[in-house]
Amino acid sequence: MFSASPPPRRDFISVTLSLGEAAGAGGYNNSKAWRRRSCWRKWKQLSRLQRSVILFLFAFLAVCGVISYTNMGEQWKSLTNKSAEDQKTEPEIPGLKPANPAVLPEPQKADANYPELSLQKRSKPLHVRRGPPNLQIRPPRRDARIKAQDVAGKTDEEPGQADKEEKTEKSIISWRGAVIEPDQITESPSSKIKEPEKPSSVEVEDQKEPVPVNERQMAVIEAFHHAWKGYKEFAWGHDELKPLSKSYSEWFGLGLTLIDALDTMWILGLKEEFEEAKKWVATDLQLDKNVDVNLFESTIRILGGLLSTYHLSGDSLFLEKAKDIGSRLMPAFNTPSKIPYSDVNIGRGTAHPPRWTSDSTVAEVTSIQLEFRELSRLTGDEKFQKAVDAVMKHVHSLSGKNDGLVPMFINTNSGQFTHLGVYTLGARADSYYEYLLKQWIQGGKKENELLEDYMRAMEGVKKHLLRTSQPKKLTFVGELAHGHFSAKMDHLVCFLPGTLALGAHNGLTADHMELAKALIETCYQMYAQVETGLSPEIVHFNLHAQKDRKDVEIKPADRHNLLRPETVESLFYLYRFTGDKKYQDWGWEILQNFNKYTRVPSGGYTSINNVQNPSNPEPRDKMESFFLGETLKCSALIPATSRGSRSPACWRGEHASTRMCCPIASWLWVVGHCWGSSPTPWKHTSLQRTSGSTLLPFQCQWPITQVPPTRESSTFQGAFLLARP
Repeated sequence: MFSASPPPRRDFISVTLSLGEAAGAGGYNNSKAWRRRSCWRKWKQLSRLQRSVILFLFAFLAVCGVISYTNMGEQWKSLTNKSAEDQKTEPEIPGLKPANPAVLPEPQKADANYPELSLQKRSKPLHVRRGPPNLQIRPPRRDARIKAQDVAGKTDEEPGQADKEEKTEKSIISWRGAVIEPDQITESPSSKIKEPEKPSSVEVEDQKEPVPVNERQMAVIEAFHHAWKGYKEFAWGHDELKPLSKSYSEWFGLGLTLIDALDTMWILGLKEEFEEAKKWVATDLQLDKNVDVNLFESTIRILGGLLSTYHLSGDSLFLEKAKDIGSRLMPAFNTPSKIPYSDVNIGRGTAHPPRWTSDSTVAEVTSIQLEFRELSRLTGDEKFQKAVDAVMKHVHSLSGKNDGLVPMFINTNSGQFTHLGVYTLGARADSYYEYLLKQWIQGGKKENELLEDYMRAMEGVKKHLLRTSQPKKLTFVGELAHGHFSAKMDHLVCFLPGTLALGAHNGLTADHMELAKALIETCYQMYAQVETGLSPEIVHFNLHAQKDRKDVEIKPADRHNLLRPETVESLFYLYRFTGDKKYQDWGWEILQNFNKYTRVPSGGYTSINNVQNPSNPEPRDKMESFFLGETLKCSALIPATSRGSRSPACWRGEHASTRMCCPIASWLWVVGHCWGSSPTPWKHTSLQRTSGSTLLPFQCQWPITQVPPTRESSTFQGAFLLARP
């Protein structure tokens, strides 16, 4: 009954291929034309956003390629143009392999060419924009000078061109009426710079007869000899001399007095003593010992002492040792806040805060920057500068300041100020303010945060801490504790007159110089109104006139004297910048009183317990290392300096360290030739710019004990550091 199912339906498709298509006339055949049409169809299938992104990436890569090609071309050109002679003259420091070439060229070797003890004869003051002394420079050989004179004519027009560029490149910094033009500086420590040719040794015929030192300088030299005699006989290689007991005391066991005094010996021309001390540094200074050192004290005394001596002598031994101690101090910065710990074990590479607190003092963590920044500049290793710059940036951003004045303590864990409400320019805060200014100068006056903090702090001093005493109306700097003023002033505060004068000399507001003059008078009276003529550690000033009472009062616990250098350092600055000879007389008076009440017959000087008792000043049996490294150095330079004259070549100046009374160098190097003759002021000729910096006027510098050559007899060639005192 069922009908048979129909057969399944089958569909067929027929395809006819023409012979031409099979041969590739219209089908896919992997040809270039086919591939282009296929890619275009793919491109058209993309969305508009996708196509825009792809086009932007291609354009970005093209721009980057052009920039990279330009930079690589310039570098390759400079490398190929470098002569084989230049490559041979690049200085190498044995044992040091920095990741990047140093920004500064290595100062020339001077193993045996120490300056004789004498002064230079000057017939006319230097140019008003004088710079402080630079590295020790010696003239090249006669054939080099002939070549230099040929080049001089071609480059006489460069200063004028540089002036035009300077107008467009300089930025103007203005602070409440003070207009400061920043110095042109080189790049960061990691940047590369071509090393200039090292000058040759001095030819005898080019040197004039040295001028004998004067009576006051001879007295300082004799005092140094006497102090060194005691140290050498009773404390050689140890930290500090105990002159009364004819023994020594140890703090770190690193020869603090010896290292602190190295640059003083060089400046005074004490060749034999310097060679002895250098030999000890080379053979006996062991830094890999298991000992805790204070970060601040070891930085300013050891690291600072080695760097300063390296700049003066040019001996790479001191730079090698400086890099070693600097690297060993770096663990102090391994803290949660980057505020460094106070103590470092230089053998184990560990660091910790004091055992009784997790706080560091503000002065300690903000008064190591000059040394570490300089170490980065010389070695090309950025880690040193990065660590200390991070500290300053952090402190700049903190709250808790009072019109720029900072508290005395900062916590290494939280990074915040502690013990708020107490403000002083004395112990635990003093050098913070000094280093603000000196870092700003050291960096070429371009780090505006440092200038801002310094200027704001000085305004805070005027507003909160400045008072006048009775009956002589002496201007002094007191302290503020939770809104209550105290007429207490540490001797440490006597760094401030010199710092204010230094700032005014570098373009800051003129009233800073007037305040500096008033404060240095007060610091002198802290000596003059005391029975021994020596200042106590702390004084209190009378704010109200009372019969038979002096301006200065001294409490029994404060009447000791530690042979400190702050006042004589400020006297050095004030005489250098004003030319007033009373500052020379005050410095001489202080030295005589040191000789009268602190000198120990067997050798050395001692701090005393009672400046009010001339018959028995109660010697403490301790000669601080800074007496040789700072106090006597400043005492020697005050009578050696005339207004506008050159002082010894030092790399920087700072409070409470071996580098006091030394100018600060801005970071700019130029290659050229120097000449000068009386009555022509010192000038620069035949200079070329480095690293694209605008050329600025500078002055050639010689050691304090050498007389500069005349224009006719010599042309100096080499690297000259643009410096401002």
